[in-house]
Amino acid sequence: MLDYFEANGGRHCDDEENPAEYMLEIVNHTKGREDMDWPTLWNQSEQAQTVVREIEDIHREKEGVQGESDDTGHSEFAMPFSSQLYWVTLRTFQQYWRTPSYILAKWVLGIAAGLFIGFSFFQADSSTQGLQNIIFSVFMVCTIFSTLVQQIMPLFVTQRELYEVREKPSKAYSWKAFMFANIVVEIPYNIIMGILVFACYYYAVTGIQDSQSQVLVLLLCIQFFIYAGTFAHLCIAAMPDAQTASTIVTLIFSLSLTFNGVMQSPTALPGFWIFMYRVSPFTYWVAAMVSPQVHGRPIVCSQTELSIFNPPTGETCQRYLASFLASAPGYLQNPTATSNCAYCQLSVGDQFLAGANIYYSERWRNFGIFWAYIFFNVFAATVLYYGFRVQQWNIASIPKSIGGLFHKFSKPKPMAKDRAGHKEMTTAHPY
Repeated sequence: MLDYFEANGGRHCDDEENPAEYMLEIVNHTKGREDMDWPTLWNQSEQAQTVVREIEDIHREKEGVQGESDDTGHSEFAMPFSSQLYWVTLRTFQQYWRTPSYILAKWVLGIAAGLFIGFSFFQADSSTQGLQNIIFSVFMVCTIFSTLVQQIMPLFVTQRELYEVREKPSKAYSWKAFMFANIVVEIPYNIIMGILVFACYYYAVTGIQDSQSQVLVLLLCIQFFIYAGTFAHLCIAAMPDAQTASTIVTLIFSLSLTFNGVMQSPTALPGFWIFMYRVSPFTYWVAAMVSPQVHGRPIVCSQTELSIFNPPTGETCQRYLASFLASAPGYLQNPTATSNCAYCQLSVGDQFLAGANIYYSERWRNFGIFWAYIFFNVFAATVLYYGFRVQQWNIASIPKSIGGLFHKFSKPKPMAKDRAGHKEMTTAHPY
């Protein structure tokens, strides 16, 4: 611009001057200078001719594309959807990478919560109370869910505002690419968070088990935090702000946590609320998490959990309870004693879990059911975003449309004529 003005009669712009102020001065102080009629100078310049030729080339190129049979020239967006997915996802990953405070806050939450829960129930023993502690430790891991969701939603709102103000009006890319990128970008970081929580919590509470149990618990921890990410997008997709969505998250989370079968077994729940036990995703996740940690573990009752009694004189505890022990789930700790028989009501951890309707054989089934909740969250978030943020519903026109439809079908039909031209004496039904 400076070269153009100077080449057409403008004074030289010094290095200390502000170029913007210089251009305003040159354009506005042209009275009495016919040689500095800038519109005329521009129209006669070689630069203007170059711009005109470039515009004509663009028009010819556009006409050639419209003449082709390929429908891509008529697409709403300049790039195909696959390219949109790639570049928008890549950009979203870059934005997350350049926001280390958010990522570190997520991981610190997982490490701190995992260590706190793990050492609160450190090395749970094999007593009945120890097994109960394992179940409660899994219950406490569920409480991380709400905090993680509250972290995700404000960031999504910021991304959505930028998209709807900048990229959406300019048709830079589709809303589907935006939703896909924001859901997918959370998954790798939530996977790492699941690994951190697993390492801090699992080994502190349960210790080292067989490889199958360790792998299953690890997969469940990862699955849990992936579910939290998709649930956050489900709740915030249609909401105007994170504060409004937080009320929905708190309500659904409270119901899911309260009725997941830990605080009360399904048989103890009121009949009306049993449906919440069945629809709560935490019901299946807690069952899948607890069963490999408790399965096959021998129960060693503590002194307070034993049933102490004396057999008849001259009888040993084993002989006195022989018929009972044949069908009883528990065992005697001192079968040869003749007094103070110590009976433990349960002998293996699976018997304890059966009281809470948790079975080791259903662990992979529960793992699969929890994936169904994740896929539902993704589907519902997409539908809600389209219904509330993309599709423009004209509510005022709905009553008029209904009224017009009713008028169309309720209008009386004309009476038919016979062959002689006379009207038949029959009344046409409006429908």
